Amino acid sequence: MNTALWIVQGLLAAMFLMAGLMKLAKSKEELKPKMGDWVDVVSTPGFKLIGLLEFLGAVGIVLPMAIDVLPILTPVAAIGLVMTMLGAMGLHIQRKEYDAIKKNIPLLLLALFVAVGRLIIIPIS
Repeated sequence: MNTALWIVQGLLAAMFLMAGLMKLAKSKEELKPKMGDWVDVVSTPGFKLIGLLEFLGAVGIVLPMAIDVLPILTPVAAIGLVMTMLGAMGLHIQRKEYDAIKKNIPLLLLALFVAVGRLIIIPIS
């Protein structure tokens, strides 16, 4: 189970690191063709904040356990990514962009798996 958790943590870190850095490095206008019209309803600071949250979640889901410094931050980061995906789903539901939710659900479930796995199944000592 520990191996499966590490694999999922690595996958989530890669996905959210790419997404977060992209939002931090590029403008909403540059990313709109790839991301869709939802970027129009989020302010530029809000868009950058989403990128920062994704970046911090990516780092937090791997680094604390990897270097054994405050490993409790790994499930906390996973919970943060779950909340980020819930927010994304809420925005897409509000905008009736139901197809976009199909991208959020797997990420939400994987982050939830890590949170539960690290808090309950394999508790951090």
